[in-house]
Amino acid sequence: MAGRSSDKRFGGGDDQVNIAVNRRAFHDYAVEERYEAGIVLTGTEVKSLRAGRMTIGEGYVRVHLGEVWLEGVHIPPYAHGTYQNHEPRRTRKLLLHRSEIRKLREGSQTQGYTLVPLRMYWTDGRAKLEVGVARGKRSVDKRASIAERDAQRDMDRAVSDRYRRGLG
Repeated sequence: MAGRSSDKRFGGGDDQVNIAVNRRAFHDYAVEERYEAGIVLTGTEVKSLRAGRMTIGEGYVRVHLGEVWLEGVHIPPYAHGTYQNHEPRRTRKLLLHRSEIRKLREGSQTQGYTLVPLRMYWTDGRAKLEVGVARGKRSVDKRASIAERDAQRDMDRAVSDRYRRGLG
């Protein structure tokens, strides 16, 4: 999903351009905390991301030996790359402050919580990953979220119809 995003549901603002958003994570998990992490990339990965190609839905984050790693994310090889092209599903290191790593480790060790990649975006020409400490939703919670979203959509539609007809 390349392009400017002003959609406040998934974060993003005027200075951030989304590369990919993990919509499935927002459906399956209730995100408690969010952290912004830098990511170590190779040159061909950056070029592939600039082309807007990335799959973040199957990815996950883990803390191992005091470092944070992103796994399962697919960045396809750069189309004009040479023999130095990258491995599409390689493990990538995330860059965070030591205190943030400690909080992520504590969050991931809590029963029922996990670390999920929420979105990847550009900020000042650098790729950043938003990592969330999330709790899995039950199917009842998912139905409530869907009902709430549908009700909000109906209210927005009614308001826009009213203004379109000149009654507002």
